[in-house]
Amino acid sequence: MVLQVNPIQKEPIVTWEALPADFILPDDPVENIQQPAIAAALTDALGSTGRIQPQMLIGSNFGLVATVNKKIVVKAPDWFYVPQVQSVGTNVVRRSYTPNLEGAAVAVVMEFLSDTEGGELSVRSTPPYGKLYYYEKILQVPTYVTYDPYEPSIELRCLQNGQYTLQQADANGRYWIPELELFLGIWQGERLCQTMNWLRWWDTEGNMLLWSSEQAQQERQRAEQERQRAEQERQRAEQERQRAEQERQRAEQERQRADILAAKLHELGIDPDA
Repeated sequence: MVLQVNPIQKEPIVTWEALPADFILPDDPVENIQQPAIAAALTDALGSTGRIQPQMLIGSNFGLVATVNKKIVVKAPDWFYVPQVQSVGTNVVRRSYTPNLEGAAVAVVMEFLSDTEGGELSVRSTPPYGKLYYYEKILQVPTYVTYDPYEPSIELRCLQNGQYTLQQADANGRYWIPELELFLGIWQGERLCQTMNWLRWWDTEGNMLLWSSEQAQQERQRAEQERQRAEQERQRAEQERQRAEQERQRAEQERQRADILAAKLHELGIDPDA
């Protein structure tokens, strides 16, 4: 009899090394047109409300690099957030990001589920590593969000004791993202002529963070309301001027009638003041 013993899965050896200049980054196409639109909308709302600082790194379909067992591994999430990174200098294009070497660890990662790919929830622990495994065990990202725009539904996992734990939504169906101090939820509507289920941010007061286009629309509406108020004020002032002019004309007519009457009385030898 031959005793078969399953090999013990060794923990991966992870190091943080600079990406070689000649390393060819993967250029995988996005699965659908919604993915870049959703990512852009998330970033736009943060930027339009002043929540993006120069030291931050926010990107989409951008390579996050680690060296696992002496081999370079790159995953490009649909959206990610790093609170602080080192500057790459003027006129230098950042090709990828290696956590802990180029700055802080990646704080938030999001993947948007597609019709054809299930890798967003894969825990494959051998190359090519599953995305969930890579973010949980290799990069150890504190908050991992997967979003299915077709359901639509959100799953949020927080890293606790080295393992992801699913979190529950609040009463509004939103999820707290501690690294950004914002809530994340689903909103159905239109942006840039695209109507679909968007991911949106809400602050602690329950206010939805507006996109730059929405802020511009609000500014246009405020400007139009201000113009209308100014026009109404101008019309009120004009009406007041006209009333004052009419009152002056009535007073002038009354004075003229009094002068005519006084003249006639004088002609009759009557003193009107007597």
